[in-house]
Amino acid sequence: MGLDIGPDSIKTFSEALDATQTIIWNGPMGVFEFDKFAVGTEAVAKKLAELSGKGVTTIIGGGDSVAAVEKVGLADKMSHISTGGGASLELLEGKTLPGVLALDDA
Repeated sequence: MGLDIGPDSIKTFSEALDATQTIIWNGPMGVFEFDKFAVGTEAVAKKLAELSGKGVTTIIGGGDSVAAVEKVGLADKMSHISTGGGASLELLEGKTLPGVLALDDA
């Protein structure tokens, strides 16, 4: 059972994120609710906050991801936060969201 990412994965993600201008994060890296398994999630959240400070667009989508960045105290450092993780992903896929469709029909 994978409960968190390890140091090699943290390094790999961190290096990959350095080459981006826009980051969409949906889903924590582990069971961050338990401090023992929060290391990976906290490391990624800190990296995103660092990059956001350098002008990178950081979008956090989904209730668990939002709770994770709030737990670390970095929510205010992100460009945008939405608890609608699944809806955000569907919008990015090009699907029509029912609430938006209802507004279009009004």
